[in-house]
Amino acid sequence: MKTARFGIEIEMTGLSRKEAAEAALTVLGGELLYGGSYYDTWVLRAPDGREWKFTYDGSIRCESRAHGIRTSASRLYSVELVSPILTYDADIETLQEVIRTLRKAGAFANNSCGIHIHLDGEDHTPRSIRNFLNIIYARNDLFYKALGIEAQRARYCKKIDGHLVSAMNRKKPTTFGAIEDIWYAGYHGNRSTHYHDSRYHFLNLHSFFHGHRTVELRGFNSTLHAGEVRSYIVLALALNNQALRQKSASTKKPQAENEKFAMRTYLNRIGLIGDDFKACREHLTKRLAGSGAWRFRTAA
Repeated sequence: MKTARFGIEIEMTGLSRKEAAEAALTVLGGELLYGGSYYDTWVLRAPDGREWKFTYDGSIRCESRAHGIRTSASRLYSVELVSPILTYDADIETLQEVIRTLRKAGAFANNSCGIHIHLDGEDHTPRSIRNFLNIIYARNDLFYKALGIEAQRARYCKKIDGHLVSAMNRKKPTTFGAIEDIWYAGYHGNRSTHYHDSRYHFLNLHSFFHGHRTVELRGFNSTLHAGEVRSYIVLALALNNQALRQKSASTKKPQAENEKFAMRTYLNRIGLIGDDFKACREHLTKRLAGSGAWRFRTAA
């Protein structure tokens, strides 16, 4: 899990794209380049050759902050950090330090901002892709509550549809082509369009079929809290690992009478155990009702 490749996109405002790139430069070093184009991108080329991009995103509500008061700002204050390919073991501490530095420089996330995590799809098979859909579908409601997905952002990360999952499990496709046909069923237009409507789901397979061959998880509100970002990455990597390793995955919904217990036991099951992931478990259960220790009763 910790060696799997991923990329992350973190949306923010509060400072300009150039200011964000300059702040990251103090952590990463390297060379700052202006990438131009409609997206007015600033590129930070680190000493290892990898590029960190700070680009425009039209969905971000641009704001600045002075003396604790937020006011509307120009499109220069729309900032999406697009990381290069990362791995947890090698890069998580550097990524967290970049996030802390951006926050100190004045960046913040409002409820128009999200985080998207792209997982390397190289090892996926038709079976593991169907597993991934089943895993997310079974925990649609639990994940939405645990991650506190804002209503304003729900249209950009819709829950996985029951009809889609039912078709996948009924037909049991054995090729990526067959899965692709089921994924796009009911949509009109060119599948290769970058902003295809099918992409706006918690689990996005459009990027797998017509992007960079990644499985994208979009169900995260943006934050400049380094610990929360780490917990989202850990969850994404663990879900990906589960989809890859299991022979099959059930669509059965978890018990709902004690959400916190359901989430804690699930996190333990997928490998988020021990002191190393204690903070991650706390971040991923803090919004849920109930007891993490007892399913049917509280401790005496």
